[in-house]
Amino acid sequence: MLEGLLSADNAMVLAVLVLGLPKPQHRKALRYGMAGAFAFRTIAILLAAYLIKVAWVKLVGAGYLLYLVYQHFLGSENAETRRLPRKAHPALGLNAFWATVVKVELTDMVFAIDSILVGVAMSPNRWVIITGGILGIVMMRTVIGQLLSLIERYPQLVDAAFVIIAWVGFRLIVEYLHVAGYLAWEIPNWLALGLIVVIFLVAFVYARRSERRRSTDEADHEAVKELLQGGPSA
Repeated sequence: MLEGLLSADNAMVLAVLVLGLPKPQHRKALRYGMAGAFAFRTIAILLAAYLIKVAWVKLVGAGYLLYLVYQHFLGSENAETRRLPRKAHPALGLNAFWATVVKVELTDMVFAIDSILVGVAMSPNRWVIITGGILGIVMMRTVIGQLLSLIERYPQLVDAAFVIIAWVGFRLIVEYLHVAGYLAWEIPNWLALGLIVVIFLVAFVYARRSERRRSTDEADHEAVKELLQGGPSA
């Protein structure tokens, strides 16, 4: 259950990152990105005991996630343009496609660290963590295609994905401050996961209502148009 929630959340965010590519390349980019993510998650699970002790990894990961959020919310003029897929560009000497694949893999690396932190907090048993990690990867592979279609249908979910990214980034900062001894309080796992579910559900309900309202407005507009066009000819 825990890994299922985390994996669905991760999959939605990764699906958003490929929208800047031409549509025929979406699933291909996700396949390559997921292949790299699988390799890193496997290594991260095996090194879980070491990773949770390396505080700066959490801080760097949080910085990267919050940079993505900054780009999304402050790099657009309004909500409508913000939710449109931002065209992918070449970077780091790579073409747009491979730069997007790298972006997907880097983002999943940070999410993998977050998932491991949650897993270790739930159970110190390494085999439980490994099994949960493997199930999480399988879950991501299973749902990511459906989530991509859902996001393409409801663009409002793009904002929700970046709100979730911001929350995970904030969580990693709090975790770093807690481990470093600067903060006595830490975010409970039930709150961390529950808020992700709430963000997605609220965004989905809002997106459905907006879509229905838009469809109704378009139908009313067409009806008025037909009435006006038919009036003079009568």
